[in-house]
Amino acid sequence: MNAQVDRRRFAIGSSALVGGLLVGNKSPAIADERSLTEKRLVLLGVNALARAPEMKYFADGHRGAAMISAHLMCVDNHLDDAASARIVELFDRNWAPSKICEPYPAQTPISDATEKIGQTLAGGSGVLREVGHDAIFAMHAIKAFRMLPEAATPQRVEGVCNLIRAIKPWRDVKPDDDVVPPPFSDEVAASEFILKEASDSIDRFKGFGQGFAGHMLTFGQSLVEMAAMGDVEWAESCRTAFRKYVSVTRMGPQPGDRKIKDHQFSKLRPSDTEYWKRRGDKTLGIGHVFKYPYAYYDLLARANDVALKKEIESKAWQLF
Repeated sequence: MNAQVDRRRFAIGSSALVGGLLVGNKSPAIADERSLTEKRLVLLGVNALARAPEMKYFADGHRGAAMISAHLMCVDNHLDDAASARIVELFDRNWAPSKICEPYPAQTPISDATEKIGQTLAGGSGVLREVGHDAIFAMHAIKAFRMLPEAATPQRVEGVCNLIRAIKPWRDVKPDDDVVPPPFSDEVAASEFILKEASDSIDRFKGFGQGFAGHMLTFGQSLVEMAAMGDVEWAESCRTAFRKYVSVTRMGPQPGDRKIKDHQFSKLRPSDTEYWKRRGDKTLGIGHVFKYPYAYYDLLARANDVALKKEIESKAWQLF
């Protein structure tokens, strides 16, 4: 397939092909193209999301969302064949052969899959749950089932809903009155709000890891993405929980928080092929390496504040 083909259309159209693991004597570039056109990582990811509550719900849910994020990151940012092939290789070496990605039995898809997931998410009643992962996982599943409607089988949908229900309350504080995000349907203003909060969090949490800043990106982006898909009601059902999360991050590190060594400075970013070439084969963790940059680049594309983009880009190496 021509490497110049715009891959973005493969992320948003309906798929006629739902591939399993690639087999045969294929070159990395061809394997990459097929994985993207067949949305293979999306299918593996939604399998993992659905199976996560039967296993290690939080870690395996991360892995499922990471595979979907990786596909979208490659497509939306037009990563070149070398970068995309390396990302596919990393999944093939780590998660694709594992139980979480195993296929589900063939079933007739249901037409109200995304409605079931959205209603399950909205049932959270504004409670802040484990850094917003109920919203993060829900958005990825909704996106995946719209990209692969044939994968929206009863078993997968119920598994995803069970995963959302499994996310536990966490630091469910009263939100500060001055935390007032724009409507999530205002993607420019909302994206700029999230990027600014993430930028400030990077500074606050130096020496304590950048999970707060990273999840500001992923939690916030999931709500902007849901609203952009037309699911404004489900996104806004998480407003109180998101306000609580912003309030928590504005407090900065708390007594007893674990100190974590900061990343070393690097000019490389996940949009660079060399970034992926330099990653070791066993450096995926639970998938933040894909989820953070997907959310980061998506929000940057939606925002319209040049100064803010320059500000957060100058310190983004601490996230990646």
